Amino acid sequence: MTEREQTATPTSSLPGVHPIVFVLGAVLSVQFGSAVATHLFASVGPAAAAFLRVLVGALVLLPLWRPRLHGLSRHEWAAAVAFGLATAAMNAVFYSALDRIPLGIAVTLEFVGPLGVAVAGSRRLLDGLWAALAAGGIILLTPWGGLRLDPLGIGLALLAGGFWASYILLSARVGRLFAGGQGLAIALGVGTVALLPIAVLGAGTSLLQGRVLLLGAGVGLLSSVIPYSFELEALRRLPTRVFGVLMSTEPAVAAIVGLIFLHQLLHLRAILAVVLVTVAAIGATRTAKAHLA
Repeated sequence: MTEREQTATPTSSLPGVHPIVFVLGAVLSVQFGSAVATHLFASVGPAAAAFLRVLVGALVLLPLWRPRLHGLSRHEWAAAVAFGLATAAMNAVFYSALDRIPLGIAVTLEFVGPLGVAVAGSRRLLDGLWAALAAGGIILLTPWGGLRLDPLGIGLALLAGGFWASYILLSARVGRLFAGGQGLAIALGVGTVALLPIAVLGAGTSLLQGRVLLLGAGVGLLSSVIPYSFELEALRRLPTRVFGVLMSTEPAVAAIVGLIFLHQLLHLRAILAVVLVTVAAIGATRTAKAHLA
């Protein structure tokens, strides 16, 4: 069970809007939220920006789901805590990468996480092709031949992809143990607590500035609350296979958002890398869904 399925609520759908619009709106919202987050880095740093994002998600979902905390088994607590720590690490590490390399490249490199989950353990030749395409895209982003990228930023983005893969696997585990979005709500609470000391040490009283709180609320809404709502609305009327393919366009959308809102013009090699990883993600999603059907 994914995060989208965990947060499902019996709200009414909006029949006048095509579900694809909701999916694309969710993708745009997440990437625009990341673009807004970059304006927090100079004031409080990437870790504090990640803290504000997770905090807003927790403040919305905890009152919504009111998860039970008493009577949980050690197994349930372990899963929820691991999920929360993976969520916190994924966001903090990704924002640290985003502080060093362009948005489109950071998302492209991070996307190796879900792509790896999609093709892991497969012996099909076609999945090998998707993995090879993604590997080719990553190789194109290595800092050689005039392409100047921060090596630490590249490493952090790949590490964020690893945490994203863990997040996906733990999300499925938590979804089996908790009803609705209760597990996710607890995990976001855990992630908030985990990031709090890092945010306070790095940003101090700057976290209380009006501009920082306003931008942080915007990041949380754009990166968490709005996309979750849009994705849930889309999943009510859209096959999961189509949903997954549309979500696989995130690297390309991130590159466009980075260009328009952050003025990050990508090198031709970087553009080709984004295309390769996007095609690999779409292909892997389609073949994985077809295999499971």
